[in-house]
Amino acid sequence: MKQLKKTAIALGAAQLALIASGMAFAQSEPATVTVVGQRAALESAQKIKQNADEIVDSVVADDIGKLPDKSVTEVLQRIVGVTIDRTMNRVDPQQGVGDGIQHFAAEGTGVSIRGLSYVRSELNGRDSFSANGGRSLSFEDVPPELMAGVDVYKNPSAEQVEGGIGGLVNLRTALPFDFKGRKGALSVEAARSDLRGKTSPSFSGMLSDRWDTSLGQFGALIDLAHSRIDTRSDGMSVGPYIPRNNIVVGDTSGKTRWAPGGIGFTTNNFARDRDGLYGALQWKKDTLSSALTYFRSKYKIHTTENSFFQAGQASVTQLDPGATFDDQGALLTGVLRDPSEGGVNVGTAARATGRTADTRDISWNLSWRASSQWTLRTDLQHVKATTEGYDNTVGLGGFIPKETLNLGASPIGVSFDASDRAALLNPANYYWGFTQEHRDKADGTLKAGRIDAKYTFDDPVLNDVRFGLRATEREALTRSTHDTEWTQISQPWAVGDSWQPLSQFAYLSDPRFTGHSGTQGFSNFFGGQFGVPTVIVPNMALTGNVPTNFAMLHNYTQLVCKTPCSQAVWTPAPYGDATGLNEQHERTKAAYAQLRFGFDKWQYPVDGNVGVRVVHTDMTAGGYQLFAPPTSTVIGVPAIPAQSQRQDFSNSYNNVLPSLNLRMKTSEALQFRAALSKGMTRPDFWQMQTYTTLSQNVHTHQDASGQAVLDSIDYTGSAKGNPMLKPTLSNNFDLTGEYYFGRSSSFTVALFNKQIKDIIIGQTTSVALKDTTGASHDFLITAPVNGAKGRATGLELGYQQYFDKLPDWMSGFGLSGNYTYIDSRMSMYAPLNRTWCTPKADLASSLAASIGGCDTDGRVLNNGNLPMTGMSKNAFNLALLYDRGPLSARVAYSWRSKYMQAANAYGANGSDGVDANPNSATKGQASSVNYALPVWGGAYGQVDMGIHYKIAENLSLAFEARNLTNALFKQYMQQNIGFKEKGAFYTGRSYTLQAQYNF
Repeated sequence: MKQLKKTAIALGAAQLALIASGMAFAQSEPATVTVVGQRAALESAQKIKQNADEIVDSVVADDIGKLPDKSVTEVLQRIVGVTIDRTMNRVDPQQGVGDGIQHFAAEGTGVSIRGLSYVRSELNGRDSFSANGGRSLSFEDVPPELMAGVDVYKNPSAEQVEGGIGGLVNLRTALPFDFKGRKGALSVEAARSDLRGKTSPSFSGMLSDRWDTSLGQFGALIDLAHSRIDTRSDGMSVGPYIPRNNIVVGDTSGKTRWAPGGIGFTTNNFARDRDGLYGALQWKKDTLSSALTYFRSKYKIHTTENSFFQAGQASVTQLDPGATFDDQGALLTGVLRDPSEGGVNVGTAARATGRTADTRDISWNLSWRASSQWTLRTDLQHVKATTEGYDNTVGLGGFIPKETLNLGASPIGVSFDASDRAALLNPANYYWGFTQEHRDKADGTLKAGRIDAKYTFDDPVLNDVRFGLRATEREALTRSTHDTEWTQISQPWAVGDSWQPLSQFAYLSDPRFTGHSGTQGFSNFFGGQFGVPTVIVPNMALTGNVPTNFAMLHNYTQLVCKTPCSQAVWTPAPYGDATGLNEQHERTKAAYAQLRFGFDKWQYPVDGNVGVRVVHTDMTAGGYQLFAPPTSTVIGVPAIPAQSQRQDFSNSYNNVLPSLNLRMKTSEALQFRAALSKGMTRPDFWQMQTYTTLSQNVHTHQDASGQAVLDSIDYTGSAKGNPMLKPTLSNNFDLTGEYYFGRSSSFTVALFNKQIKDIIIGQTTSVALKDTTGASHDFLITAPVNGAKGRATGLELGYQQYFDKLPDWMSGFGLSGNYTYIDSRMSMYAPLNRTWCTPKADLASSLAASIGGCDTDGRVLNNGNLPMTGMSKNAFNLALLYDRGPLSARVAYSWRSKYMQAANAYGANGSDGVDANPNSATKGQASSVNYALPVWGGAYGQVDMGIHYKIAENLSLAFEARNLTNALFKQYMQQNIGFKEKGAFYTGRSYTLQAQYNF
């Protein structure tokens, strides 16, 4: 009842705002003018919103192949209620090594609607997807040059295909009959990034025509696009803050101080090619019409990265006297050393990654107007999506005297004196450390067919009834490397005079191991804002031809191995075998009926639709449970045989999804909407995988004689999916008010509430394996389950207007803006009710860490107040527009507040925390906490601009610039001492110059 009162009050306030806006704008109704370009596109988008049966927002191309941004992802972020991520975080854990959250995305990723990632993607009203382990497109894969418009439905009706409780994104392409006759366009473009300093070409072309014949009207269209960008991003990073009372040399106060183990920096070169091909054939004769379309989108990226990173543990480093701390005890400035290792343990790496993604769609429809009342339509579709990726790294380890940290600055800073810089250039301080290889390939297919019918009433109230059937068959197949992707060459834990297998490091200064490395200078780092030292890195060429190059590097291990050597000869990680395979099969059947009606005779006419959609889903999945025993020779470690067990599952469920959409027109300019619906989103395919990996992690220390002593053993694992998951469901309620006071002028307000249940979260359980003596050992694994419910309540405001009454040239100015506010909360079906996530081997402790987050001192984070992933409380867009004569221009700013990216993410989790739980047997011990710090994307805003000038009737030039303010994207780790900066990414400005010719 309290929530209902708030909603009623908010709606009343919205109505008052609309009435006030009507009074304010009624005096400035613009004169009738002929518009083209940007303003015409805004008018078209406004008309779509005003006349739609559902709540929808649109972006329309202002000319052929001219959406207002250079990627569909960035186009979407301009729409009210839509936000995007800025990291290369892939949802499928098999498609990468899990650290995408630590890499900046040049064009944005991860589209959310009203804060929810449950987004369904369509191409011309049909299913469309990428082979990314999910159910929707990776929108950055799609060429915007092929799009005629983008529609975002916030509360879809029963007629629309189920699957997006956040919303539905429909990408629209042109058809030949959209044009009166022959139409063509050509464009060429050059793009350049300040930081990369490289110019890249792009082009697109479209040709369409139509003919009248004795057999009917025929039309044909073909559209081609190719674009390339070359960019660079620089990054600074820091590890989690670990609590200690002995970190400062000479400090006997016993105060707890929080400090990380060091700082890292990286530079990443990014090259992207995107190709598109679209063709359409159209035919119409009398009451029959048909269209055949083919769409192909191909996306290819390649990155090369050089990095410097911390390799030691924060539990053993020390700070010189004079270090400063904030009022929470967190380190601000200090000189970091590691006497236990003879120097701060650092590393450098050369890394190369790449991915090719390809989506092909062929679709055919036939429509027959059987009579003045009956219309029948059939539609067939086949989609084939593939992706293939690699990620190869070669790493060096090393020791330097010290690092001077400045964690009070933002971005965080590090400095090195002359002796440190000399050490970083000395090959004698580096050794060959490790390699990591990864390959994956995924295929997804869809066969879909539907039959729809519409009966039009001759009635003053009933407009028409629509009903239909749809059936689909979808398959997803993913294969990847497994078991041994990361492999040591020579590591500190493997070198020693006791049980360790290696007698020494494979130092670069050793004549046997020289070559294959060079220096990396990090020139123009952060656009020259920071200076970081030159370091020695592996040659990038080593990341290619993996079987040969990695075998050469791992032969170094054999050369420093004690006799007899216990280290097996390196072999490539298994790939393409059955144990690295995940198979998903899904069939769906759906039926719907929807009635459209209108009470046009009422004082305030009301129209709308009411309907229901019934869906049945069958799915099967197959995969493996894997365990590879460790190579440790320490006494006391149980011997558990390797495991490779096939698993097969099946699941089915039914869902009934009603919907109601109402619209009331109080005048020609003012209308209100209400929408009620129940929605569903099926689990992503990666969430239903049956791929489980188990690990036995051995922790030791050396006694006074140098012998290894067993401290503890962690039995952990990860179930990458759960084939028995159910869909996430939501009850949706929307109220909107829309005031249109000109063809391109409007003020809109929307209130929404989504009650969500069966949210999929990671939850900890156990799997038992027996050792060779018959003793059982429980492995704690995290697997996805339907374990939570939540809500998202919010407000959307939108406004746009051209100021035609201003004098002379000033009448070309316009303003467009929108604002979104979201309040969200998630609660567990089984509440945590824990303050501590220690002792770390406890099942309940692991669950608390994976759900709410666990600090490095063992305290639970977000206990009872769990935020929903990806949801910013505030977001807005603001654009200053200008359209007059041949000139069209825009300066746009897009901003969102901070949002949680993951509760347990790579780079913010580990096992070297120090337990502060007074009731734990491990209180005060090193490496006594398996921590998991939630990672948040910081508030981010970016200014872009574009200027388009029409030189002649058919020829125009355009100049666009992105990120004019050199904005930094920052990430934060959530700890009880506050939100600590985890990293910052700089990509600089980029520019494009385009010429377009229409005919």
